[in-house]
Amino acid sequence: MPKGASGVVWTLAAIVDRLGGEVRGDVDLPIAQVNTLQGAREGQIAFLANPKYRKHLAETQASAVILTPDLADDAPCATILTPKPYVYYARVAALLNPVQRLGAGVHAQAVVESEIPASCHVGPGAWIGPGVTLGEGVEIRANVSIGAGVFIGADSIIHSGAVIYPGCHVGERAIIHSGAVIGADGFGFAPEAGQWLKIPQIGGVVIGDDVEIGANTSIDRGALEDTQIGDGCKLDNQIQIGHNCVIGEHTVIAGCVGIAGSTRIGHHCALGGAAMILGHLEIAPGTEISPGTMVMKNITKGGKYTALYPLDSHEKWLHNAAQLKHLGQLAQRVSELEKKLQELETKS
Repeated sequence: MPKGASGVVWTLAAIVDRLGGEVRGDVDLPIAQVNTLQGAREGQIAFLANPKYRKHLAETQASAVILTPDLADDAPCATILTPKPYVYYARVAALLNPVQRLGAGVHAQAVVESEIPASCHVGPGAWIGPGVTLGEGVEIRANVSIGAGVFIGADSIIHSGAVIYPGCHVGERAIIHSGAVIGADGFGFAPEAGQWLKIPQIGGVVIGDDVEIGANTSIDRGALEDTQIGDGCKLDNQIQIGHNCVIGEHTVIAGCVGIAGSTRIGHHCALGGAAMILGHLEIAPGTEISPGTMVMKNITKGGKYTALYPLDSHEKWLHNAAQLKHLGQLAQRVSELEKKLQELETKS
């Protein structure tokens, strides 16, 4: 039977005892890993959350499947029944793949200029500047740079190669992935005599609890006030967040999103990949922005917003784009025709 990366094995009974739900089938069935309906094998558990994958259920080789009660009779194997299969799968995946924590201690090749708790881990090549405060159990992995005066809350993990500039604050249980840069200067310049005068960026970055920041994501420090990332936010890879932005609690942002400075995004928002948000805007709580959308004005009411030209063949796209250029003229002609028609109706 294949095992998970950690070697952890749970029975269905133990999983349900921990997470709830109902087992149909052999409660003592051992489960070592999660997988898709198509990819799962003996000893693995799959899940069905999206209806478009239902066609794969009958042929799955998984030992068990997580699904809703109404589909229980369609599964060819043991099942765990739950009203929210995707959430349940996430929790099972966490059971079978616990975060691998590194042992406490400071590597001989690390440079530490602050007093830190004995429970912390500091990897080779890491630098912790003066006046840094680390909570219990913080992991600073290889080649991380932590500037002077930084605060990092308990049980946070800073992965190899990440950089946190001086004066930034990171909450508890944060995960900051490799290559992320927290607190670099924002893009602040004033025009003077045909040149650009740099404006000192004297704010910081404040990151709440339970925040995850993806690889190579950049969060600029504030020009005057702090850039803020609320509790529970999840940021994907290669995101740019400009100076003085405020991101509300539990907002999720997919890869390659760019948010210009001084924009405020409400809580529980979702920004699709490669969305672009102009500066100094207000985005209402509960807003969902489709991938690739450019937001150029305030959004005052939560909901789903899309600004994408529909995909088409190149030739059709060129034709339609050419027609769009004449929409203003067409609208004017229609208006003139309506006016003339109204005049004719009045005369008659």
